[in-house]
Amino acid sequence: MKKIHTNDISRSAAIKFVVLLGIISLFSDMTYESARSINGPFLALLGATGTIVGIIAGTGELVGYGLRLFSGLLADKSKQYWVITFFGYFLNLLAVPLLALAGNWPLAATLMIAERAGKAMRNPPRDAMLSHATFATGRGWGFGLHAALDQVGGVAGPLFVALILFLHGDYRTGYVFLIIPAVLGLITLFVAHYFYPRPEELEPVGKKIETKGFTSSYWFYLLAAVCIAAGFADFPLIAFHFQKSAIAPSSVIPILYAIAMALEGLTGIIIGRLFDKIGNKVLVPAVFLAAFFAPFVFLGNFTMALVGMILWGVGMGVQGSVLKAAVSEVIPSHKRSTGFGVFDTGFGVAWFLGSVAMGVLYDRSIPALIIFSVILQLISIPIFLLAKKSSAHEALS
Repeated sequence: MKKIHTNDISRSAAIKFVVLLGIISLFSDMTYESARSINGPFLALLGATGTIVGIIAGTGELVGYGLRLFSGLLADKSKQYWVITFFGYFLNLLAVPLLALAGNWPLAATLMIAERAGKAMRNPPRDAMLSHATFATGRGWGFGLHAALDQVGGVAGPLFVALILFLHGDYRTGYVFLIIPAVLGLITLFVAHYFYPRPEELEPVGKKIETKGFTSSYWFYLLAAVCIAAGFADFPLIAFHFQKSAIAPSSVIPILYAIAMALEGLTGIIIGRLFDKIGNKVLVPAVFLAAFFAPFVFLGNFTMALVGMILWGVGMGVQGSVLKAAVSEVIPSHKRSTGFGVFDTGFGVAWFLGSVAMGVLYDRSIPALIIFSVILQLISIPIFLLAKKSSAHEALS
């Protein structure tokens, strides 16, 4: 692989960059998704209640998305995309093994939130760099390929932790061993920076879109995403429910999470390719299907819980790849990091409020939690249709 300094916008160079970022995400996901697969039960072991778990999960997502506004603005103004990305990955990855030292739930919560903060810092500049490469690969396919590689780690990590638990290890042992993928991810990050110091050169310079703000279609996408985020239960609450209701043994809960991660990656590839062919209309059936994960997860036996996790994984796939592809189509290149930052901040605020609400509802009425979850996600569908109509109108004007 040659070092890229000039305007080499070939599809091959773009794919190599997408793959490198995907490998970084593979190791990163293996680290923090492994932790997320056991964070709920670990918090329960430390004495946290369902409400506390919901608040911690929601706060983590609020920080993990809210800081992206700052990160996105900083990256676009300073143009230091790689520097901010490096800082974020270091915090994101190294907070996880430190959970092995947490002796109480407030300290564990602090480290979990720090991990989310690191992810917040590195995502907008990384997604902006990735969007330049997806110009040549196809937006949906490029983001889908990245998400699929990302989820290889999302599957492998929880399975690794499940093996540790099965072999009579404990949660702390699992956290300790996650230093291995964390270090491998950071090494790959250095490699990616060496070969692609200026990834913006992967996208040809076009005419800048003169706009004081973002387009109507962008705001419609954000509003739809807010509805999905508010109604989408975070896995720590789901895992808490599995353990409390004895739906699955502790060693099996990470396996259920791994299955969902596998579906997330597969969904990203398939729906991403369909997005490149037919546009955002593919979002409607995908969102409709995923909206019904809650009754399966919170009301059923093990078999129903498995179906629910499959649907949950489909929903995560839509959020992790196709939504990013759709949004990148309606943001000017020079504002892309800011656009992702604003979008992610709105998504995160909604996720926080929804997580807190669902944590409280869980302790009071699980049927009410399910109704809350399903209705909010279904509301997003007509808003996506409005985004599609608005985007078509903007393309003609």
